[in-house]
Parts: sequence; structure tokens; C-alpha cells
Amino acid sequence: MRQTWRWFGPKDLVSVDDMMQAGVEGVVSALHHVQTGMVWAPAEIARRQTEIATRKDGSSSRLKWEVVESLPVSEEIKKQKGEWRTHYAAYKESLENLAEAGIETICYNFMPVLDWTRTYLAWRVSSGATCMRFDLSVFAAFDLFILKRQGAEEDYPEEIVEQARVHHATMSEVERDALAKNVVFGLPGAATNLSLADVREHLAEYDSVSPDRLRQNFIDFLSEVVPVAERLGLRMCCHPDDPPFDLLGLPRIMSTEADYRKIIKAVDSPANGVTLCTGSLGARPDNDLAGMMERMGDKVHFLHLRNVKRDTAEIRGSFCEAEHLGGDTDMVTVVAAVLREEKRRRAAGRSDFSIPMRPDHGQNILDDHTRNTQPGYPAIGRLKGLAELRGIMTALSHPSLERIAPGNST
Repeated sequence: MRQTWRWFGPKDLVSVDDMMQAGVEGVVSALHHVQTGMVWAPAEIARRQTEIATRKDGSSSRLKWEVVESLPVSEEIKKQKGEWRTHYAAYKESLENLAEAGIETICYNFMPVLDWTRTYLAWRVSSGATCMRFDLSVFAAFDLFILKRQGAEEDYPEEIVEQARVHHATMSEVERDALAKNVVFGLPGAATNLSLADVREHLAEYDSVSPDRLRQNFIDFLSEVVPVAERLGLRMCCHPDDPPFDLLGLPRIMSTEADYRKIIKAVDSPANGVTLCTGSLGARPDNDLAGMMERMGDKVHFLHLRNVKRDTAEIRGSFCEAEHLGGDTDMVTVVAAVLREEKRRRAAGRSDFSIPMRPDHGQNILDDHTRNTQPGYPAIGRLKGLAELRGIMTALSHPSLERIAPGNST
């Protein structure tokens, strides 16, 4: 498993020097300042590579940009409206430019309107750490009484509607504004953020887009770009829905193993693969993360290793970001499954036998509380997660263990 770290560019308050001290092997980044649908120009790609390769004192960091996260897919492509065909062309040209720069792994998602969604960006837990949280009743308060989406009340159980009503009634205007901003926060580092008016406009346009229609639009997109990626030797890997269930009446099509299998089967190529995010998929109790790694492992091109703690056993429920070894996902069994897949790849002679992973998100601890980094991307909290994951990897791959048997975490 290749240890990587997400970096948002020169404005990131976790620096290149910090990444070096964390001992990471590669960097995950993107051109966040480029508007979605535009071409990633060679000069801009080269500039980001130089930034990653350079320490504060001007000396070499020896770090390289190894994974793109994300090369975003426009709403026009998802809805097949407006300039979507032009955006196809721009996406393919960006792939050409990334391949020319030597970057081979491209993470992206196909979530409509809202990328990842949380109601709290700094929820305090009993230890004093803070984390991101999704609270279904609070989200319902946003949906019902702030966004005021037509027909929203039909999408929630009666008890959630009542909890939302009470919650909204007790919120100040400042708290309501903060909730709205949290929900529409969008991808970290993104060039644009949505307003409530933007969200309402998108929702109106998605009224006629069923899950089957969105899935077909996704397949159409992949049919265009995957052949280019395969020719260039790239690995594209779709990130799952976050959270992995319906929100705002929007279609969600990448929430389960069955969803991934439909897409992989529809466009069968070594370039069409999976970003296995144990946090996003783990927010849904019927997703078997270690099993998914076993069954789809040959298509897993990128790993997000993080954990969540669910409030209930409901498919659609509240959860918070947990410590990497402290949530509902058994991270030891997941890492063991990854190591078995890497062993199979080595035996098969695959050049991509080492799967890039990053410690995704993390709780704010210690000096993180004053650093004010991107929500979910603290310095020390992520370093703690990386250290824990590194410990599992080291233990499970130790020479004293003759083999890593299925289901054996010792």
C-alpha cells in the first residue's frame, strides 16, 4: 500500500514540509482553481508538480503528484445539458495532459449537485476532539425549512420531520445560515460554492432525471473517456456517494457494491475502476467493506481509509467521523484484504500492485484546533490516522507471518 496525502496547493495550511515529516510517499492533489468543465493545461499541471516537489527553503522534497483528486465531472455532463459535449472534449484533453505529465491515477465522482454532505464541520466529541458529522434530523431541518424543497416532507419518517421542526425552531438565524453553508460546502478546495438559489435550480433540472437516466448518462460519459484513459495507461476510479443514500430527492447511483458492478460491467476496461472509500461506504450498514475489497479488488485503483460511527442501524441515518480505528468498520480486516489483493497482483505481474491509499479525513486534535485547515483535513488528526494504518500494515505484512489468510487479522 503506497502511503499518500491529500494536498490542496500552496494555500493549504498543511505544507509540503509537513507532508515530508509525516513520511508520506506520494501526494494526492488537483487544480482546484480551474473551473469545472475547463481543460487542465500542461503549464498548470507542471506548476502543481513543481509546488509539490519544492520545500519552503527551495530544496527538493522528493515528493511527486501521484493521484489526481478530483478531476471533476460537470453538472452539464451528469444531466447531459448545455455544454456537456464540450466538457467531454475538455475532460479527454485533460487526461491527455495528465498522462503526458506522468500522472496515472484519476479519482472523480458522479454525485449530482452536492458532492459530500455534512451538517456539522466541527462537531465536538467526548475527548474534546472535533470532527465532521451528518445528522439526519438536522439535514431534514435544512431541507424542509431552509431550502423549503417541494415535497420534502414525504421523504422523511414522521419522527424525523418532527425532530427537524423542533430543531429549526430553536436555531438562531446565525445557526441557520451556518447549517446552509455546511450543507452546500461542496468539494474541499473547489473553485466554486453553491448558493441556495443554485441548489434549487439544479434540483428543478434533476426532476426529470431518474436513477436509471443518471446511470445511463454516467455510462455514456465513461464510454467516451475510458477508451482514452486505457490508451494512455491511466486508471480512473470513481468515488462513492457521500453519504451513500438519497438526499434532496436526487438520484444516487454509486452507493453500494451492486452500483459499482453495474458500471464496471457496462464499460469493461482496466482503466475503469473503483475508489474504495471506507468512510463513505461505511456510513451505510449493509456495505461489507472487506468483502467489497475481496470481490472487486482487481478494480480498486485508490483507497480512502477512514472510519465513521453510525447512530443507528438504518440505511439512511446519522453518523460522525470517527478515529481511524474507532468506528464501525473493522479496519484491520479491510487492510488485510488489501494486502491479499496486492499479493495477487504481484503474482500476476501487474505493475500497479501497490495500491495508493491515503488516511482520509481525521478528527481535529491538539494544534489542529487553531490551524484552521480544510474541514476534515487536519494535520495532526490525519497523521494519527496514518500512524495507526501504518501500524496495521506493518504488523500484517511482517515476515513472521507466513501468510495473510482470509478472515485472519493476526
